[in-house]
Amino acid sequence: MSHWIFTEEHQMFRKAVRSFLEKEVEPNIEQWEKDGETPRSLFKRMGELGYLGIKFPEEYGGSGLDLIMEAVFTEELSRCGAGGVGAAIGSHTTIAMTNIWRYGNHEQKQKYLVPGIMGDLISALAITEPGGGSDVSAIKTTAKKDGDYYLLNGSKTFITNGVNADYVIVAAKTKDEPVHRNISLFIVETSSKGYSVGKSLKKLGWRSSDTAEIFFDGVKVPKENLIGNKNEGFLYIMKNFQYERMTLALGCIGAAEKALELAMKYSKERIQFNKPLSEYQVLRHKMVDMAVDIEKARNITYRALYLYNKGENCVTEATMAKAVATEMLNRVADQALQIHGGNGYMMEFPIQRIWRDARIQTIGGGTTQIMNEILTKQLGIIS
Repeated sequence: MSHWIFTEEHQMFRKAVRSFLEKEVEPNIEQWEKDGETPRSLFKRMGELGYLGIKFPEEYGGSGLDLIMEAVFTEELSRCGAGGVGAAIGSHTTIAMTNIWRYGNHEQKQKYLVPGIMGDLISALAITEPGGGSDVSAIKTTAKKDGDYYLLNGSKTFITNGVNADYVIVAAKTKDEPVHRNISLFIVETSSKGYSVGKSLKKLGWRSSDTAEIFFDGVKVPKENLIGNKNEGFLYIMKNFQYERMTLALGCIGAAEKALELAMKYSKERIQFNKPLSEYQVLRHKMVDMAVDIEKARNITYRALYLYNKGENCVTEATMAKAVATEMLNRVADQALQIHGGNGYMMEFPIQRIWRDARIQTIGGGTTQIMNEILTKQLGIIS
C-alpha cells in the first residue's frame, strides 16, 4: 500500500530495487541457502549500484539520501524471500558501518567506510557473547592499553558476517567500572594475529547469511582504531539500537507482505472440492486479517521512522515498532504456511523459508520481552 511518508522518488527507487532483486537475487537464493552465505559478489554488485551507501555522505562514496530511502531498500530486500540475504547486507550497512559513519573520524571513514560502501570490504558488528546477549553491560571481552595498541582478549558469538568479514566493530571493556561507562568500540581487521573464527553456526533460518563465533587472543588493535571516545561505546550502541530496531521492523513488514502474496497466489491456484481455496470464506477472511495485521505494524513503524528521520528521540516508537512488527511477522508467516497446507511444510515451497526466517525476529536485536521491559520505563509504568 502507498503511504504519505514516501515521495514519488522513493516509489521509483522501490521499483528499481524490486526489479534488481527479482532478476539477480531471487534466482540464486536456493544455492546461497545451501552454501550458508551471501556471496561477496552480491556485496560488490550492490556497491556498484549504490545500494550500500544510500544514507552515507557523498564525500565517502555514498548517495547522501535520507533514511526513508534506505528504509525502502530494507523493505524490498526483505521481500526477496530470504531473510539471510537481508541479514547479511543489513548487518554490513545498518549495524556495522553506521558506527563508523556516526562516531568514527575522517581517517577511519576513508579506510573502512569507503571500501565498505563499494562492496570491496565486508563488515560485522560483534557485541553478543557466549555468556549473555541483551545485557550489553555484562560483556567480558577486554581491551587493555599497551603503548600504541590495545590488547584485545575474549570471544563473541552469533555474529552475522562473522565468517567472511574483513573487519569487525568490536565492543570491549576498557576499564572495570563504572557500568555503562566502561565499554569502547574498536575496528578490528580480521587478518590480525590472534584473531580467529570458530565454527560457522548452523541455524534454523537465515541460512543464506554466515554466522560465527569469533575469538580474540591478544589481538593488537592500533589505538587509531578506537571509534569515537574511549569508554563511550555503550552509549553509541544504545543510540544505534533505535535505528537497528526500526530496520528489523521494516524487514518484517517486507517479509510479511511476501508471505501474504504467496498465500494469496497459492489460494487462487490450489483446487480443493472443485474450487480454489480463495473461494472459501474462512481462508479469505484469514488473509484479510493478515493484511490488517501488516498494516497496523506498518503504521507504527513508519511513525518511528518519520520521527527518527527528523532527528527526534523515538525510543518509545522504535521499541514499539520492533515488538509489534516482529510478532506480526511470526503470525502472518504461520498463517500463510497454514493456507499452503501440507505443501507449506515441503522445502520446495518458499513459504517454509519465510516461516523459518521469521522466528529469529522476536529474539535478535532484543527480545520482545526486553522491548516490553524498556516500554514499562518509557511509559512511566515503573520508574
